[in-house]
Amino acid sequence: MNWQGKTVGYALTGSHCTLEEVMPQIQRFVDAGARVIPIVSNTIMTTDTRFGKSADWQQMLRDITGNEIISTIVDAEPLGPSKLLDVMVIAPCTGNTTSKLANAMTESPVLMAAKAQMRNLRPLVLAISTNDGLGLNAMNIAKLLITKNIYFVPYGQDAPGAKPNSLVARMDLIMEACEAALEGKQLQPMIIERFQY
Repeated sequence: MNWQGKTVGYALTGSHCTLEEVMPQIQRFVDAGARVIPIVSNTIMTTDTRFGKSADWQQMLRDITGNEIISTIVDAEPLGPSKLLDVMVIAPCTGNTTSKLANAMTESPVLMAAKAQMRNLRPLVLAISTNDGLGLNAMNIAKLLITKNIYFVPYGQDAPGAKPNSLVARMDLIMEACEAALEGKQLQPMIIERFQY
């Protein structure tokens, strides 16, 4: 697919252990010629963890994309009227974000951007990373699976022995999932064996 002239909204939420894995995927879009607009949750903007400092992740996003970060609800709202984004991906998409999206809650920049994208009937791609995907969040994932214009990066259990309810997407398939979504298709197979026995 030709990404030249395409604008990708790339949103990150607080699955901090996954951030290192998704940064190269953002670079893939840039290398393919896409304009990438970074969007982050409040957690990404404010939380230092053992996986890295907030300021470092923010700087990395600016360096890779060459764009300023959308980090407030006010800044995310114009994405609706402007129809700026051809496709939006939330990667990683936490259980918290999944739950709120499924229940129409808009209390973060990422959720406002997602709402804007859905308003425009344009594809929204989710790369889930949640410890309760097969627990309480299973019903929220199910709601999103049948929602028009929402697509999933293929996902599976990442640690069925230690964390049997945990689901994580194959982050290396983000671009492929977005390409399929732009054609109105779900990348298949959607449910994969992420954990290898």
